[in-house]
Amino acid sequence: MGTVHTALPAQTLYVTIRRDELRQLKDERDQLKQELAQLRLVLQDTQNPSAVVTQRAPHA
Repeated sequence: MGTVHTALPAQTLYVTIRRDELRQLKDERDQLKQELAQLRLVLQDTQNPSAVVTQRAPHA
């Protein structure tokens, strides 16, 4: 049979982060969310080409 291992209690890790580092991480997260939303739209458009609406420039 296999070896019996006892479960250890969960450990908590504490870290210190500066405010400017936190702000930078939040900005990067927001940018990645925007990029993800754009990629999802592109993917949705490629999967459903009949839903794509082309817009024509008005004749001048």
